[in-house]
Amino acid sequence: MPDMLGLRRIVGFSALALWLSGCGATHQVTQGEPAIDQSALREPQPFTRLDPQRYTPEAWPEPLRAHVLLPSTQSSALRPAALVVHGGGWRNRGPEDMELIAEQLAAQGYVTVNIEHRFAPDYRFPAQLHDLQQAMAWIHANAATWQIDTDRIVGVGFSSGAHLVSLLALAGSDGPLADPYGGEHARLAAVMAGGLPSDLLKFDDGRLVVDFIGGTRAERPEAYALASPARQITAKAPPFFLFHGSWDQLVPVDHATDFYAALKAQGTPSELYLQRGRGHVTSFLLRGSAIEAGIAFLNRQVSLREAAYPSG
Repeated sequence: MPDMLGLRRIVGFSALALWLSGCGATHQVTQGEPAIDQSALREPQPFTRLDPQRYTPEAWPEPLRAHVLLPSTQSSALRPAALVVHGGGWRNRGPEDMELIAEQLAAQGYVTVNIEHRFAPDYRFPAQLHDLQQAMAWIHANAATWQIDTDRIVGVGFSSGAHLVSLLALAGSDGPLADPYGGEHARLAAVMAGGLPSDLLKFDDGRLVVDFIGGTRAERPEAYALASPARQITAKAPPFFLFHGSWDQLVPVDHATDFYAALKAQGTPSELYLQRGRGHVTSFLLRGSAIEAGIAFLNRQVSLREAAYPSG
């Protein structure tokens, strides 16, 4: 049965987001679009919630599950999908944190796959990236059943989840980040990343990053660079929508502004939504219209890909 309660929550949250849209946000864009392109947002539609399912192979170090939402459409047309990844400093939290964002995406027509991943310090980089690459392989394996257009899979994450989806998007189909679980199946069409720690070499040697990498910057400088999305940008980078609190003390705002500037320098379509007066946690809890602006951005990108590479 369609999740009508979830749909009502989406409609209510959308109204709140519009009310908050004027509360301390600055939108920087490449083409001068308004903060929220309402024409890119669709009328919310019902969706069905599947029971959590294991997405990792039997031999994987830990069984990891995905929470899947399927838009309730009668059409046989292929549709976009979203890989959603929670934050938590690579060491805790879970998909429940991203549930409302996943519901907003499903209501916009995305097959939404909201995943668990392994935690540091028991599992260190690149284990979590490998989990995301396995999730992408699982999405591809279910693409026919769920009517997914595999050329229109986007990545969505906040904080360490934003870091992981960004790294996935920039890993490419070959090279050190793609080996051994990446490849063409792991490509993303676009990314929405909030509170993104884009350059791990900018941090002091605090516990979170040291536990994730498995050493300090002096001990493992090459791993820090490899694990930094800002240092993996190429001309093949997909479009990015970034949102970030201007008062973020955990992940300072220059992680977003510098990353945005680097994407622009490569000619990558990108937008930066700065949330004035908000810190790391409040930029997520009081995200307001940032998510709607981000979904509008994703909708435009997947529509462009659909027009360029029609699935039919």
